Amino acid sequence: MVDLPPCEQRVVRASRVVKAAPGTIFELIADPNQQPTWDGNDNLRAAHDSGRVRGVGEAFLMELTHDGSLRENHVVEFEEGRLIAWMPGDVGAPRAGHLWRWELEPVEGGTLVTQTYDWRGLDETQRRRIKRALRTTPEMLQASVDRLAERAERR
Repeated sequence: MVDLPPCEQRVVRASRVVKAAPGTIFELIADPNQQPTWDGNDNLRAAHDSGRVRGVGEAFLMELTHDGSLRENHVVEFEEGRLIAWMPGDVGAPRAGHLWRWELEPVEGGTLVTQTYDWRGLDETQRRRIKRALRTTPEMLQASVDRLAERAERR
C-alpha cells in the first residue's frame, strides 16, 4: 500500500500568458509530433503513427525517453483551439487514472495557457505511477509551458 495525499494535493498546475494566438499554441499541443519539442521534462522521445488530434475518443502513441516504452494517450476532453486533455496508459490496457489537460484562454496581450496534471484517479495499486506522480511538481509543468511559449512566440 502507498499512502496517498489528500485529493486536493493530487492536482498540479502551471500557467502563463503567451504572446501568441490560441490557435497557434493549440496546433503545437494537438499535434503529438510537436510535443517532444516543447516537453520541459524531456520525457517524450517521439510520437508513433500519430496525426494531429481532432476530437474526443482519439488516441495517440508517445515513446518515452527513459525506457523507450510507448504510452497510449486517450483524448477525453477537446474543444478546438481552447481545450485538450488526455489520459495515458499502457498500449492496449485501460487508462491508468491520471490526466493531462491544456486550457487556452484569450487575454489581453496573448493567451493564458494552463497545464494541469490531475492524478486523483490513481489508486493504491498503481505504486509505480504514484511514485512518479508524487514527483510531478508545478515547476516541472512550468518548464513545459515555458518551452511551449518559446515555440509559439517564434511562429
